[in-house]
Amino acid sequence: MSAPPPNAPPPSAPGPGSPRPGSPRAANASEPSRADLVADTALALLAERGMRGLTHRAVDEAAGLPQGSTSNVARTRQALLELAVRRLADREERVLAPHEMPDRRAGGVDALVEGLALATHRALTRNRELTLARYELALEATRRPELRAHFDAAGARFRDRLGAMVAALGSADPDRHVLSLIAWADGLMFSCVAGTFHARVPDLDEVRAGLRELLRGIHDGGKDVV
Repeated sequence: MSAPPPNAPPPSAPGPGSPRPGSPRAANASEPSRADLVADTALALLAERGMRGLTHRAVDEAAGLPQGSTSNVARTRQALLELAVRRLADREERVLAPHEMPDRRAGGVDALVEGLALATHRALTRNRELTLARYELALEATRRPELRAHFDAAGARFRDRLGAMVAALGSADPDRHVLSLIAWADGLMFSCVAGTFHARVPDLDEVRAGLRELLRGIHDGGKDVV
């Protein structure tokens, strides 16, 4: 075993509550929590079986958990749906890596196009099941006012961030332009995931081109700097 380099600081001791190296807690530190596992399984079931296929028992079976485990995490169906909505928002927020996010202070329209195109294309391809689950939850939220509040709050996280990006580009009406951008992306995703274009998913360059055309129309039509 080699000696530490000269003047090397001594290894720090684990802080209070930190898992010790080699302990079961340390080995499982990267594993999802029970709540995340339940929520991820619920989202997968929504995509595969629809709202009718989502039950506490089905989540237990699909996740390989002992019967009753999902009820311990989310006692009621409403609680299970709210858990799924929160997890959906967390996972969709990570569709873009931090270095891929558009910089509000630099990059301009090109950076916005690139960021939105990557997120939209990933929703159509490797995150297709997550997109299907979102549609299931969105429709259910129209029938459950209590779920609507959670769904809207989750959606506001992306909407507010996009609004800040559009405003930084000089938009005179960020709310209206955000609505146009989200409506375009949602329409494309629905058409290609669940609609008549499900067998014809556009590639990344095509998504970029569509976004550029939309932003050019916003700029030319409204004389805004977007």
